[in-house]
Amino acid sequence: MSTLVIVESPTKARTIRNYLPKDYRVEASMGHVRDLPQSASEIPANIKGEAWAQLGVNVEADFEPVYVVPKDKKKIVTQLKDALKDVDELILATDEDREGESISWHLYQLLKPKVPTKRMVFHEITQEAIKKALKNCRNIDEQLVRAQETRRILDRLVGYTLSPLLWKKIAWGLSAGRVQSVAVRLLVTKERQRRAFHEGTYWDLKANLEQQKSPFNSQLVTLAKTKVATGSDFDPATGQIVAGRNVVLLSEEDAVALKERLNGKPWNVTDVEERPVTRKPAPPFTTSTLQQESNRKLRLSARDTMRIAQNLYEQGYITYMRTDSVHLSEQAIAAARSCVEKLYGQQYLSPQPRQYTTKSKGAQEAHEAIRPAGSTFRTPQETGLSGRELAVYDLIWKRTVASQMADSRQTQVTVQLQVEDAGFRSSGKRIDFPGYLRAYVEGSDDPEAALEDQEVILPALKVGDHPNCTNLEAVGHETQPPARYTEATLVKTLESEGIGRPSTYASIIGTIIDKGYAQLVSNALIPTFTAFAVTDLLEKHFPDIVDPSFTSKMEQTLDDIADGEAAWLPYLREFYLGDKGLETLVKERENLIDANKARTVELENLNAKVRIGKYGPYIEVENGEGVVTASIPKDLTPADLDPKQVETLLRQKTTGPDQLGRHPETGEPIYVKIGTYGPYVQLGDKSDENPKPKQASLLKGVTPETVTLDMAVGLLALPRTLGTHPGTGGKIQASLGRFGPYVVHDQGKEGKDYRSLKAADNVLTISLERALELLSEPKKGRSSTNSKSKAALRELGKHPDDDEPVNIYDGPYGPYIKHSKTNVSIPEGQSVEDITLSAALTLLAAKASTTKSTRKTTSKSTSSRTKSTTRSTTKSTAKSSKSVAKKNDAED
Repeated sequence: MSTLVIVESPTKARTIRNYLPKDYRVEASMGHVRDLPQSASEIPANIKGEAWAQLGVNVEADFEPVYVVPKDKKKIVTQLKDALKDVDELILATDEDREGESISWHLYQLLKPKVPTKRMVFHEITQEAIKKALKNCRNIDEQLVRAQETRRILDRLVGYTLSPLLWKKIAWGLSAGRVQSVAVRLLVTKERQRRAFHEGTYWDLKANLEQQKSPFNSQLVTLAKTKVATGSDFDPATGQIVAGRNVVLLSEEDAVALKERLNGKPWNVTDVEERPVTRKPAPPFTTSTLQQESNRKLRLSARDTMRIAQNLYEQGYITYMRTDSVHLSEQAIAAARSCVEKLYGQQYLSPQPRQYTTKSKGAQEAHEAIRPAGSTFRTPQETGLSGRELAVYDLIWKRTVASQMADSRQTQVTVQLQVEDAGFRSSGKRIDFPGYLRAYVEGSDDPEAALEDQEVILPALKVGDHPNCTNLEAVGHETQPPARYTEATLVKTLESEGIGRPSTYASIIGTIIDKGYAQLVSNALIPTFTAFAVTDLLEKHFPDIVDPSFTSKMEQTLDDIADGEAAWLPYLREFYLGDKGLETLVKERENLIDANKARTVELENLNAKVRIGKYGPYIEVENGEGVVTASIPKDLTPADLDPKQVETLLRQKTTGPDQLGRHPETGEPIYVKIGTYGPYVQLGDKSDENPKPKQASLLKGVTPETVTLDMAVGLLALPRTLGTHPGTGGKIQASLGRFGPYVVHDQGKEGKDYRSLKAADNVLTISLERALELLSEPKKGRSSTNSKSKAALRELGKHPDDDEPVNIYDGPYGPYIKHSKTNVSIPEGQSVEDITLSAALTLLAAKASTTKSTRKTTSKSTSSRTKSTTRSTTKSTAKSSKSVAKKNDAED
């Protein structure tokens, strides 16, 4: 008897094949094989004329979805049908969550098997798990499929109904989504808080003390028995002390005067309190907590984390990575406890096995937390993994093992001191027994170093002691605006509010960035002016869509549908077609929304109007001579746009840029200008003879107000030639690029070797010796730089035409294949491990032919036939694009 097993990916197929009998054939579906139409060309001809065709959902016939097989999946479906002809049994072994259940259902509907069909699920790819799953196959869970289908339809209705409205009223290409729009609103709300924030200033005293030659610090906390104001006492909306707070607010003068008064006065310990504290380890990872901790510790995006975790799961290293559960199986607990005992000793083992309870509302995905796979856990060093895969596995291994370790026992020490009428406090912490902290400290890469950092040891002090004050200083503080969301804190907020599913957070955050609603700067998600405009429109006209509580209730209803506690069809009818349904609201509101107002962002305390234009946001101000506009630089955030910034941008537009001076050698003027990508200096005026004057961006931390003429001359002289390399004779230069200042070594045929400058280095003054020192250091690489500067994820071999290497690298938009100067992305649904040299050569050849074709078309652009074709194609494309929204509702 022969059996066909279908999984999602070739990697998973290869791994699972090792644990199945020889007469089992394993094939991959390459993800989803069927979905709602994604473009006008995919809409079946028999429904193209229907009013609902663009939705891909027949709202007039009980919301019946129209499923199509995308072009790139037709060949796969044919191959699966052919494979099915020669077997006696079909097993659908896609992932165990809702989406996996849906893929199995679609496969069953498409393949129409005439042989017995089973559904097999497992949460890890190990021999034991696969054998157990084979013995416990079941039927497809129709209820789970229906819940996923309802979710998919709901997302399509929201995305494809609201997105076209945003195109008409704000800008082409924007998108709305059931969860995406709520997440964007969270970012915008935080940015509004930052705009409304008023800074408060307060002062206090810091003392350096000594007891029997042991130094420690102390902070002023009271004055004349009244609490001294700290940042928490300020109202962020006014910058003043919160009404009713009985605190002493010290000015700089007050603090300095108090310091002078206390200098030389005796100090007295008035109270010493030691309080034992026990800390328990965190539960094992869920999808959400893995994304959060990976972002905090490894600076990985949610999307990268999930891609790496998917690879680890499919290769058999970890259990299924889409889960809301913190539960561990008895097997996993035993494996974790064995690791603890072996690596740390019996004293570090928790007295009883720890089992955790899932608190997440609506948890429903897999039935176990993310953990190392198998009945024994391989240590990170035993896996043979490297790079980011090793880092993520290490994180999962440590968190799982730590969950079965003993509590950490600590002692918190608080010492109260008095000097005249001023009360001071010293706080210390002693780790009496590290427990689980030996293996895992949240937010730290190195547990041992973190243990040292956590301890603050105070000298032995007792009431009545008189420590010596070695230094007393007045310290000024400014209150800080609310911190922007990072990917970690946004994921945490979405989960705590019950918005969306953790398994979709990575794609949601990716969409927010890709669609231009947010910029990721230094790990902070900063909303754009477009995000403000879209959020304003949705808040005013469709408040429920961006209301977290409404979206959370919707999520609960979807879970109820999955559990059979709610009916899907009445819910969809009410949501979309009801008296207050989405379709009804859009029809009512469309004519009431003024496009000019929708494209205008209202910002408090700003006389200028901010508008969303075809080429980005700009400011608009009316003066006596008419309307003046100026583009807003991309690095200028909504929270930072103030009247002074507006004045600078408009002055440059009306009176011309500020002249810094003249170049000492050429006599040409040097201007300070502000462009789309921020401030820069320009040498000379733009003219017919000089159409592209030399320009140079300002260094990080330098503003138009602080740049000097000498600095500008230096920037305009870049790149600077520092000398030659003693080993190769190649030229070494210093310059400023997209990612900041750098030095480069020209190695001739070997190419160029780059190194970024350190924070202490200055591109205008760096010496040859320092450049050689930097170039001698190992290259760290950057995900978005030239592939020569980083290690390949995989080396496939040499190209038969020129013997040049064909490698796979990790880029900002995912893994890609590179040969010479040709790059091509890995097709959707395939992983790095799936690509062979033969497949890579095919993809590279296709990319090269497309590039040549494009160049030929461009070179003939003067011919009338090409012009005619271009106009025709443009009209056709525009018509096609407008008829159906892009895939704006990917998932949630």
